[in-house]
Amino acid sequence: MKTGGWVRWGVLILSVSLVACSFGCSAAKKKERARAARDLGEAYMKEGEHTRALRELLKAEKIYAKDPFLQNDLGYAYLAKKNPDLAITHFKYALKLKPDFSAARNNLGTAYLEKEDWHAAIECFLPIADDLLYATPHFALTNLGFAYYKLKDYDRAIDYYNQALEINADFPKALDGLGLVYTATGRYAEAVAVLEKAVASAPKEARLYLDLAEAYKLGQEYRKAYDTFKKAAEIADTPQLKEKAEKAAEEIWTLQ
Repeated sequence: MKTGGWVRWGVLILSVSLVACSFGCSAAKKKERARAARDLGEAYMKEGEHTRALRELLKAEKIYAKDPFLQNDLGYAYLAKKNPDLAITHFKYALKLKPDFSAARNNLGTAYLEKEDWHAAIECFLPIADDLLYATPHFALTNLGFAYYKLKDYDRAIDYYNQALEINADFPKALDGLGLVYTATGRYAEAVAVLEKAVASAPKEARLYLDLAEAYKLGQEYRKAYDTFKKAAEIADTPQLKEKAEKAAEEIWTLQ
């Protein structure tokens, strides 16, 4: 082959290499930019700044959408913004991209709980409750307990709450859920015992005090009920919760 032919082949190979590099480098840059926006969105979510978080996550999605962790974050942000339908769309996409993404499956179930679609939620939680690789199976077990509680299948609810507590004995959400089941079934002394433990585990959660106060009230421990309703009002983080607790305290005052 003449020298000119070798030169032309060399130029062609170099051109192809440069084109391939430009595409590869561009894709890597896009992913890097998307990751930076996602990280910022996650930081905002941790601070409770859900609108800002959503803004950054949507920027990331425009740059690179096929990131299961980003799709899970978007679902979580929409769930925080009280839009479970959009949340479900993103959680499902996260699972399409990564079928073994147990956290996204748990979040999808949580979105179904928000829609009060108890059976769909159960279908999500059951597979991950037995997933040995899932770091927090007590979340899924607790959510199963709640779904069965809402279906008034109290025996199953108690079973799943107890399974969650075997993994994490001080998990406030499971303790609270178990207490609610005991309250619903008239087992007030057991409800009080478990709800007192829930309050001790999460002493700044006003809703736990409300549930404990209700158990005291139904067990005719009116003074304790009044004091606990007042405590709930004192630490309530929303005006609605504060008003509910204050009203319950006023009502219980007449029973003392």
